[in-house]
Amino acid sequence: MHFDYTDEQQQFADALSRWLQKHYTFEHRVDVVARQAGICQEDWRQLAELGVFAITAPDAADGFDGDSVDLMLVMQEMGRHLVVEPVLDTLVGIDVLKQAGADSALLAAIGAGTNRVSCAFFERDARYDLSAIATTATAVEGGYRLDGRKHLVTHGATADLLIVSARMARPDGATEVALFCVPAKSEGVGLTAYRSIDGQRAADLVLQQVFVPAAAALPADGQATLGRAQDMAAMALCAEGLGVMQALNQATFDYLKTRKQFGVPLGTFQALQHRCADMYMEFEQARVLTMLAAARLRHAGSPEQRRAVSAAKVKVNKALRFIGEQAVHLHGGIGLTDELPVSHYFRRGTLIAKQFGDTGHHLGRFMRQPGFDPEAGQD
Repeated sequence: MHFDYTDEQQQFADALSRWLQKHYTFEHRVDVVARQAGICQEDWRQLAELGVFAITAPDAADGFDGDSVDLMLVMQEMGRHLVVEPVLDTLVGIDVLKQAGADSALLAAIGAGTNRVSCAFFERDARYDLSAIATTATAVEGGYRLDGRKHLVTHGATADLLIVSARMARPDGATEVALFCVPAKSEGVGLTAYRSIDGQRAADLVLQQVFVPAAAALPADGQATLGRAQDMAAMALCAEGLGVMQALNQATFDYLKTRKQFGVPLGTFQALQHRCADMYMEFEQARVLTMLAAARLRHAGSPEQRRAVSAAKVKVNKALRFIGEQAVHLHGGIGLTDELPVSHYFRRGTLIAKQFGDTGHHLGRFMRQPGFDPEAGQD
């Protein structure tokens, strides 16, 4: 598979990488995670100035009109440096709003970093099925009333705007999925924040008779938009996972070159060299499938897209576990300590493997796509 970034994409990736290497050190990340909000306003401002949030925003919203490949580029750098800012939700939120034809001024504000957005799609008993929605939207005079609960809203407590999915009754008596832009400070909105195992923040959302004007409803097919958002987020997490694996491999290989046993570096032992080769191959296989998923996402809604995304998520999930376990093991006891970045990468990788579909979920979805032959490859 031939896959190259354009000159502009490579220049952007290089600029972003240089900024992160200089300003987003491991010590700085530890400090940010320890803060009550779990974010750094100055980091957010500078990432916005670099164009991170505007990269997929349309031209009309002062964006770069990037696509899934640009999203992959950004998220891989986020993974390499364990950035805790809500970059994923922001970029996925922009994609949802862009697909729904949202107001350019709103997209421009999010792309410029002045408005923070979080996606409230998950409900506690729905697992990874975004269409299993108990939250309701009821038409009232001048708008809608929202009632329900949402789970695992990433950085929801620091968001200015929440994109909420709800089930709404149609005139024929059936229901449909609708998406709403809900200001986080609306009356009736309750958020309970907590810290996840990787140090990032999430929140549970309660909506109690929350009124939103009619203009808050996104003019799009909610079910189709959610499907694309799930695929885009899963691919972005795969890209972030690649960055995590890169960092784990580099840290482990460097450690084996310097740590000595019996008077020689650990890296000279052939058995450990074989394990390092396996770690590298796991990363490369995951990288190729993530590239394929990013390329397929340029053609939204096709079975090929869904197959590619699920295949990439399955491989990345497995590779993250394998590389993470090997990195911790090869570092010895210190691999699990908070003082070493390896343990933090391992935790982030563990959570990535659970977000927007775990291995079992995506294996099942892959097999349900048209054209899957369970007998292929068998004698």
